Amino acid sequence: MSKELKPQSIVIAGGGSTFTPEIILMLLDNAETLPIRTLKLYDNDPERQKIVADAVEIILSERAPHIEYLATTDPKEAFTDVDFVMAHIRVGKYAMREQDEKIPLKYGVIGQETCGPGGIAYGMRSIGGVLELVDYMEQYSPDAWMLNYSNPAAIVAEATRKLRPNSKILNICDMPIGLESRMAKVLGLESRKEMDVRYYGLNHFGWWTDIHDKNGNDLMPKLKEYISKHGFSLEGLGKDPKENDPSWMDTYRKAKDVYQLDPNTLPNTYLKYYFFPDEAAEHSDPNFTRANEVMAGREKRVFGECMRITEMKSAKDTKLEVGAHASYIVDLARAIAYNSHERMLLIVPNNGSIVNFDPTAMVEIPCIVGSNGPEPLTQGEIPRFQKGLMEQQVAVEKLVVEAWVEKSYQKLWQALATSKIVPNAKVAKDILDDMIEANKDFWPELH
Repeated sequence: MSKELKPQSIVIAGGGSTFTPEIILMLLDNAETLPIRTLKLYDNDPERQKIVADAVEIILSERAPHIEYLATTDPKEAFTDVDFVMAHIRVGKYAMREQDEKIPLKYGVIGQETCGPGGIAYGMRSIGGVLELVDYMEQYSPDAWMLNYSNPAAIVAEATRKLRPNSKILNICDMPIGLESRMAKVLGLESRKEMDVRYYGLNHFGWWTDIHDKNGNDLMPKLKEYISKHGFSLEGLGKDPKENDPSWMDTYRKAKDVYQLDPNTLPNTYLKYYFFPDEAAEHSDPNFTRANEVMAGREKRVFGECMRITEMKSAKDTKLEVGAHASYIVDLARAIAYNSHERMLLIVPNNGSIVNFDPTAMVEIPCIVGSNGPEPLTQGEIPRFQKGLMEQQVAVEKLVVEAWVEKSYQKLWQALATSKIVPNAKVAKDILDDMIEANKDFWPELH
């Protein structure tokens, strides 16, 4: 098959990420349908990238020696002659994520990577970093596409819509994919690709309204029955691995309570932070948050394995795993490269897809993807309950981007005060003042 397909040149921006090895393994697993001629890693932290890059070099030499490989911190070298930029950067790394989580908790507010004050702080750091990557791509490879899965995706997507409106950037998120994989297990299907879904919302803030199989059978009744009892946990099937992070297991289970608010739909798990913020804060350990969990767990595990590969000079018996839901990145790249018209959930300007909603809002909806990018599918009108919640959340996202552009303290305070997760304007101000102090190396100076 690969004889007919034009091989692609890919740069992974955020080469030092713990997710980079699994993306590379997944690209190699899919080399038949997405052949690669050049693979590059780019990061602005050479030490961190080297840990991953040295291991990747060994993996490629063993599994795909024909691929030209380069790890670099030089934008010109990284972004010249590429077809795709796969971006997953974390400005401020896990040390700043820890601040995003711990500062709100001082005030009894949940600190979360993409929701509420944590997501707002992270967004203020991410906007400049993502725009920089877009500009490098347009300077050195003007025909390339950026597949961006840097968080917080909603704020980043609004920033690119407003500030780089003509850029070839697609903002994507793997959370719905992960949940659909769980649904497939509940239904006894081989893969989530056996389901056709209708879904609408914002990133980390959406609802499934319809799920059918390829023969037209309605799968919603069985899913609703299961999720009303177990949420998205697979414990009802005896299938959830014990080694899953405890915080994720709580999130999967909690979906059963979120579901009760609108039993006509199935909710994204992140809605728990908006509907039960006090409970989420109470269940958090202010001394050991999710960032600490990741640094002690995933980061240690992945970097340790990369170093072992480098030391052994072989990846033959590696414990590195292929990203379970990273394959959607390949689906997306393939749809653009070879015009395959894949149906995918993407974050796109609404432009009438949700009829009774702000046309400039960045919504997450199914799209058909081909060489010209996404064609969003119309979702019609949405109920008042979801519309009201989404309008409040879109206001937060737009205010954050305006605050970044205008360097406005007032707008950022308004964003925090508008967030459903923050109880009042005084708490919003207290959190903001602490966050300004913590982020002085990363945010524009506000006035």
